[in-house]
Amino acid sequence: MLDKNGIAKRIAKEIKDGYYVNLGIGIPTLVANFIPQGINVVLQSENGLLGMGPFPFEGEEDADLINAGKQTITTLPGSSIFDSAMSFGMIRSQKIDLTILGAMEVSENGDIANWKIPGKMVKGMGGAMDLVASAKNIIVAMQHVNKAGESKLLPKCSLPLTGVNCIRKVVTELAVLDILPEGGFRLVERAPGVSVDYIKQATAGKLFADENAPEMILN
Repeated sequence: MLDKNGIAKRIAKEIKDGYYVNLGIGIPTLVANFIPQGINVVLQSENGLLGMGPFPFEGEEDADLINAGKQTITTLPGSSIFDSAMSFGMIRSQKIDLTILGAMEVSENGDIANWKIPGKMVKGMGGAMDLVASAKNIIVAMQHVNKAGESKLLPKCSLPLTGVNCIRKVVTELAVLDILPEGGFRLVERAPGVSVDYIKQATAGKLFADENAPEMILN
């Protein structure tokens, strides 16, 4: 199985040269540390930054430079800082090529729930609803199962939805999966050492799995 850094490293392979990329809170923020060499991308944070770099080393943090998840970050040469109104204008006008989001649940129809658990304190919906409504391409970075071992890839989301029929690819600690236009998860790659049968058992939603699905290549 992959750890969180492994999930981020695999997703970084989906980023193309010249992309403008929004990184959501949680695992997606780690993607900034794994941008392949020779790939020129601009990372956007919806609190008002273009040109976000990797996380700072300990002792080099600047408390005034944070991402949307309130983590300290670095900036790259040529970066730009602006207000959140301009940032969301970029998102709503579809200037972002790729959005990478975390999720608590994803359904086999591409619905996503990632902002609220009923009965628990929530700080607000953040920018996720704008992102899923406006993004041209969304990849979800998430855990395949919860702490109780229950699948988070479901026939139907049980938590309040953030967006409907908007997700087309999911990367978990177990697998890379596409969501088919007609519904259902399609196994694309499996994590090193993880069997197809194990992925089937961990996926509650409809899964189309080739028994010869290849292992991820992370290097």
